[in-house]
Amino acid sequence: TLSGGQKQRIAIARALIKEPQILIMDDSLSAVDTETEEAILQNLRRIFPGKTVIIVSHRISTLQAADQILVLEEGQISQRGTHDELVQVDGLYKEMYQKQLLEEQIESVS
Repeated sequence: TLSGGQKQRIAIARALIKEPQILIMDDSLSAVDTETEEAILQNLRRIFPGKTVIIVSHRISTLQAADQILVLEEGQISQRGTHDELVQVDGLYKEMYQKQLLEEQIESVS
């Protein structure tokens, strides 16, 4: 049987074979570790230059290199900007970023 991460990688590969102009990834990296996630994102940037990739994610590390980040709250866009811009202002994105940083620090100590 395949793990969740393996299933996600296969789904991404199937999508890439079709060479779409727009690729929508809805939380499709949630079951892979951060190293695999970074490798996948680097390859997407290499394979899809000039194409649109929409990534839906709760994991901030997935979004950090995005050209534009839209933060949704209750179905409405509450914030918009780059990672660097959004961590400078109070809001949900900054809260999520700080929480995930703290979780990573706790995991590294454990």
